[in-house]
Amino acid sequence: MSPPPTVSVGSFARAPQRGLGDEWRAEAAVLGVPTDVAVGFRPGARWAPRALRDASLRYALQPEGFFDLARAAAVLADFELVDAGDVALTGLGGEAARERITQAAEALRERAEMSVFLGGDHSISFPLLRAFADVPELFVVQLDAHLDFSDLRGEDRYSNGSPFRRAVEAIPTLAHITVVGLRGIRTDPEAFAAARARGHTLVTAAEVHDDLEAAIERLPTGRSVYLSFDVDVLDPSVLPGTGSPEVDGLAYRQVEALVRAIATRNEVLGADFVELAPALDPSGLSALVTARAVIDLFAAVRG
Repeated sequence: MSPPPTVSVGSFARAPQRGLGDEWRAEAAVLGVPTDVAVGFRPGARWAPRALRDASLRYALQPEGFFDLARAAAVLADFELVDAGDVALTGLGGEAARERITQAAEALRERAEMSVFLGGDHSISFPLLRAFADVPELFVVQLDAHLDFSDLRGEDRYSNGSPFRRAVEAIPTLAHITVVGLRGIRTDPEAFAAARARGHTLVTAAEVHDDLEAAIERLPTGRSVYLSFDVDVLDPSVLPGTGSPEVDGLAYRQVEALVRAIATRNEVLGADFVELAPALDPSGLSALVTARAVIDLFAAVRG
């Protein structure tokens, strides 16, 4: 029998802990990227990997898996998950930090069929994506209230508003980006025009609310996919603990349907979960919801 959630072992879903210098293989692995130096509004995402591990004890893995009421069947039975700890970034900044993130992601990919990264602010997606530059035609699906495709914030080219702009510049094999959940009145017009000019698929939250199935049909099919899950895609009433919340976001059932469709239509090679700022939600709900989203991704990929 699994220990109760109050008995902590410091790993995601009680997965065994392995270092990136060790020899091991797993179906999936998680790696924390605890940094929020690139935020432009409210900080706190550096504490998310720790909060997610605590919250994930609610979903501690066990050999028989979980009984999913919607499927009326067990999911994640005998799931092989490893927790590879956190990238050590204290004292590092700029390209040194980005290079360390990329190297850690490359090491994780060598050991896991699917790599999942626990951010951290959204700037980490750029160095993480560099670790997937060997994929011949990589498709990114971004669940997000914001484009994060700005060229600059002030004089900063590497803020959490620019990771995908830097990625398309640096990774020739990044074929396409689909963004779902866009909304708000603070969109960067230049970023919006640049994303449209490059042919990105842009799906607003309003479009998802109006017709979820039509939004799902705009997702890629039969591709190698990297999923970037910014928690602010969810409505603040569902997930308030994030640095830049936007009203009229998605419901969890909409996000779960999108994640399931992404996973069943494509091969998901990697994913990041970013912009959770746990201290902004003392109730702990935001961390619990995000931990559930990670587990739901695993279940969707597993099938």
